[in-house]
Amino acid sequence: MPSVTRRTAIASAAALPVALSLPTEPALAAPPVLPAPEDQAKLAGDRPLFGATTWTLPNGLRVVLAESRRVPVVGHYLFYAAGAGEDPAGRGGTAHFLEHMMFKGSANVAPGALSLAVAREGGQDNAFTSRDVTAYHQTVEASRLPLVMRMEADRFAGPLVPPDTVESERAVILEERRQRTDSNPRARFWEEFEASLWGAQHWRGRPIIGYADEIRAITRDDLMEFYAHRYAPANAVLVVTGDAREATVRALVDEFYAGVPARRVDPRGRAPAAAQPAAARLIRHDAGVREASFLRAAMAPSLTHGDRQQAWALEALGHLLGGGQGSRMHRALVETGLCVSANASYDGEAVGPTSFVLSALPRPGVAPETVEAAIDELVARLLQDGPAEAELARAQRQITAGALLALDGIGAAPRMLGSALASGLPLELVEFWPRHLRAVTLPQVTEAARAVLGHAPATTGWLLPEGAAVPERKL
Repeated sequence: MPSVTRRTAIASAAALPVALSLPTEPALAAPPVLPAPEDQAKLAGDRPLFGATTWTLPNGLRVVLAESRRVPVVGHYLFYAAGAGEDPAGRGGTAHFLEHMMFKGSANVAPGALSLAVAREGGQDNAFTSRDVTAYHQTVEASRLPLVMRMEADRFAGPLVPPDTVESERAVILEERRQRTDSNPRARFWEEFEASLWGAQHWRGRPIIGYADEIRAITRDDLMEFYAHRYAPANAVLVVTGDAREATVRALVDEFYAGVPARRVDPRGRAPAAAQPAAARLIRHDAGVREASFLRAAMAPSLTHGDRQQAWALEALGHLLGGGQGSRMHRALVETGLCVSANASYDGEAVGPTSFVLSALPRPGVAPETVEAAIDELVARLLQDGPAEAELARAQRQITAGALLALDGIGAAPRMLGSALASGLPLELVEFWPRHLRAVTLPQVTEAARAVLGHAPATTGWLLPEGAAVPERKL
């Protein structure tokens, strides 16, 4: 299951241009719906988004509580500061494999009993592995919080990982890889594209699920070693959100989690990015696709690596450049009839170096080199002149509007909080990110664009139908 962070709210906000960006007609338009004063203060960064409380147990476990009375439901999320980026060399997919095996029971909970108990209560449970974190979560009616907390703490303290289930689960994971990657031309291309930018064995270039041969090589000892050195209280963040009182949560956490033994934690120890991409250009033909697709990615700093202040400017740049209708890429590529879609994306909350990605799907009949030349021209003009004040204002307005959407759902808050804290970012950053984004200036965006899109190591890729001519870059 994919991780959901602040970027989900950002994407949702891009769908609200009418209410949040466009002027209303003076005569016939209905009056705009404005956020409540309290929400306006949160959007401005004057008040915290969630008002979360945090404390740390003696064993090192950090606890975060974000109360909400909107519905009598609680979200219970346990994040580990370990993801695919921590997979051992030659054992890519270990973090994801362990995620599967954590559902095989624990000392006091039979295999499958946790999921069955949650389902019987009308709740939901699942887990996900990203490059930076692994998380296990349940959403249940508020009075059932003790049930899920007891069971989650039990597998935290000691999962069974039965030896006789490893091979059957390996088969499940290999089938998952076949369905999601091997049988999907675009997924195969993305996997190779990432390896072309970072290197096939760099922690950023390896697929989260792992390569098939490395999945086959993972042993139970590998899984238990990963658990022993990564699944420690001091390397975890417990997030509880929804209809839960602090006194109750503190008592339950002391009852169920305080007894999990403290253990040594291995530091992440991630390798730096190479000075140059493994391959600056990747062209692939595939009989499974009918239309071309374009990717370009440049190495970029994040909120945890490199010029951290630049991360906020890159977030604004991503939206003004390729954040839906009104963005530069949409106007230059979609509205002109060159492309079906065109986007820019940036993950500033990554642990370590990250990437700034441009993508486009050419309209049928449009030559790939025509699209690439248009993208090159668009980027060159941006680097020369910089963006306009109105573009930056639009980006800041629409991105921060996504905060309101995050406040409405039971699942967004714990994922935003847990992913950030488990990635080493402070609580203040999540609570007041609208303030950080609104502080970005036009010169900062221009400087960040020139540094990343103008000078950083980058890879350009084309996935083409069989027989299509190879596009030549014109600039």
